[in-house]
Amino acid sequence: MAFDRSHPTSSAPSASKFLEKPKVTELSAFGMVQSLLGVAKSQVRLSAMDPISKPKELARLKERAERHNARAEASAVLPDGALAELLYEPREGRTRFCVFAAGSVRYEMTLVIEGERIVPYAATNNLLRHGVVLLPSGAEEYGSEADLIGEIRTYLHRYVDLTPTFETIATYYVLLSWVYDAFNELPYLRVRGDPGSGKTRFLLTVGSLCYKPIFASGASTVSPLFRILDAFRGTLVIDESDFRLSDERAEVVKILNNGNAKGFPVLRSEAIRKGEYNPTAYAVFGPKLIATRGVFDDRALESRCITEALGQFRLREDIPINLPDTLADEALRLRNMLLLFRFRNRGKRRPAQDLVDPTIEPRLNQVFVPLLAVIEDSAARAELHDLARRLNHEMVTDRGMDMEAQVLEVIRDLLAAGDERLGIAEIAQRFADRFGGEYARTVTAKWIGTVVRRKLHLTPVKRDGVFVIPLSERLKLDRLYERYGLSPTGSEAEADGGCPPPGDMGDVGDVAGTAGPPAA
Repeated sequence: MAFDRSHPTSSAPSASKFLEKPKVTELSAFGMVQSLLGVAKSQVRLSAMDPISKPKELARLKERAERHNARAEASAVLPDGALAELLYEPREGRTRFCVFAAGSVRYEMTLVIEGERIVPYAATNNLLRHGVVLLPSGAEEYGSEADLIGEIRTYLHRYVDLTPTFETIATYYVLLSWVYDAFNELPYLRVRGDPGSGKTRFLLTVGSLCYKPIFASGASTVSPLFRILDAFRGTLVIDESDFRLSDERAEVVKILNNGNAKGFPVLRSEAIRKGEYNPTAYAVFGPKLIATRGVFDDRALESRCITEALGQFRLREDIPINLPDTLADEALRLRNMLLLFRFRNRGKRRPAQDLVDPTIEPRLNQVFVPLLAVIEDSAARAELHDLARRLNHEMVTDRGMDMEAQVLEVIRDLLAAGDERLGIAEIAQRFADRFGGEYARTVTAKWIGTVVRRKLHLTPVKRDGVFVIPLSERLKLDRLYERYGLSPTGSEAEADGGCPPPGDMGDVGDVAGTAGPPAA
């Protein structure tokens, strides 16, 4: 029925109510303009020029106001356990949700979760239109899992030159990215090399297949990355060289340090009005593809990466110098298949205790167990287990070249010679005699004592006026010998870190390439 506008006391709702600017909830943690991440501004505001003389127009305005008084999401879990994922169909100019429930797929424009209306990000979203974030356009059947793995590997082999081992790892990392939220810790996939070695090609080719890839190379500052990661919860694809300033690199490292485990958001202060700031937490957990020119200074961050060194061999002749126009369509088709893989496997892939290798360090188990959990092929699992042991050997070998390893070697030899006192001054004197020529500074007892406390985490005590390592602290020595690759007996053959030396010990690329360059 039409409302009588000539009687302001009428019990019917005033039409002006529908002309008011609707209250729109904050769509995400993004502090950028609403048209960047939320529903398009033109869709949210109701124009004062809209006709209201007919009931259907009033109903239309009311529906629009209700629809956009909602929250935009890129994915959601419904109360019945169904999964919903955002789709982007550029040719049709629309976004919508693909919902998987009870083994079947359906498509929805809006969702309701605990009384709250959830809408997809608008098709006019700047990030979607410019390919900063890539999404599937639908769910497509892929046959068997072996068929899907074969298609991914064929795609990667066609466009990027990787060693066979790393090509296998990259293939399974793509699968892992689509079910990553079933795990609490994740590894990072990294390539390292000089300019022109193929790092950008790797990021583009592998990244295009990952779960909601976020290509960060176009960011002028690091600030938007926190917000985009928090909004889309996808795979960060980043080239460290794009952020050259020390402050920017520190921000990138902060994302990488916090982003491999659940429950460690990055805190930032956001301006809410002049002179006032609101601490805001941004979730940065998720898969990451990284390209660097060198190693990370932070050894802990370095250990989170499975790395391939690029540019070590001549480029395969069948690799195209320029990527074809069909690449985007090939990647979209595979993303559509991978969406169905996510729907079918997110609840099935979990870390299992039988995947843990007791011969390698806990950090490496954290890195490799999620990847092993998505591999069902026994040969591929064996290959990855072997790689983990080789990397463990590399870590132990690297530690064995540190100063604290040399101090530990002196402590071991003093004990073997029958010196039960283990005075810090005596350790410093033996260290100076054996290794003093390797250091520009004078070796002092104070310096060695600092290394013993802060690096080896042994606590000296003062007895009879001198500092010694007490018997209670010596119980830690066996674990330290193992950690630094030293034999407790002081024999020539030191501890091997869980596997025999494989020859040229470098990163994953070095290990995979010990047999020579891959065949052209």
